[in-house]
Amino acid sequence: MGLILIRTISWFARFLTTMLLLRAIMSWFVRDPYSTLGKIYMAIIRFTEPMVEPCRRLLEKMNLNTGMFDFSVLLAFFLVEIVASICMNIVAAILL
Repeated sequence: MGLILIRTISWFARFLTTMLLLRAIMSWFVRDPYSTLGKIYMAIIRFTEPMVEPCRRLLEKMNLNTGMFDFSVLLAFFLVEIVASICMNIVAAILL
């Protein structure tokens, strides 16, 4: 049971980081929000925004003015990996 839960956490974290990576890469190329690719990009934004927005606010509170670069997606990427690692370690300690 513990291994299934650990694999599920790992899969979900990999899915979230893939969505964040797609969001970052697609932001460079998608210009028309009404095209098919633009609609996919907007769906990814709606899915990932609950993770990115708190990171954006944190960076603003820390007065990290990065100009035209938005590092909140990168911070969210790292936080997903850290939280997933902590959760997998807790599950392993309790169930294995």
